[in-house]
Amino acid sequence: MGPRFYPKAPDMTLPETQSMSDGEIFATIENGIRLTGMPGWSDGTAESAYGSWTLVHFIRHLPQIIPDEIEEMKSLNPKTRAEWQADAADREPLEGEGHPETPAPSTGHSHHH
Repeated sequence: MGPRFYPKAPDMTLPETQSMSDGEIFATIENGIRLTGMPGWSDGTAESAYGSWTLVHFIRHLPQIIPDEIEEMKSLNPKTRAEWQADAADREPLEGEGHPETPAPSTGHSHHH
């Protein structure tokens, strides 16, 4: 959805955004930007404000984000049914016979006394 916005959604790591005050970023998140695709997210509650401040801190961290953090975030994104099925298919060989953590079925005779 984001790539089709007009005007285009800004890169949050660029100086244009990073030079904004925390209050300006907070107000943008809470109130949105008129005549753009950026809605306001405030519902007037303390929980909403807390969520917006959490996003302010996240936006401040973006210029220093490391690849491991990006991968962790990708793993938290919602998945389509097709993505879940592909993930399951990828895991299947790892969870079946021959996996180092899965004991192989016994082929010998066992003696019980």
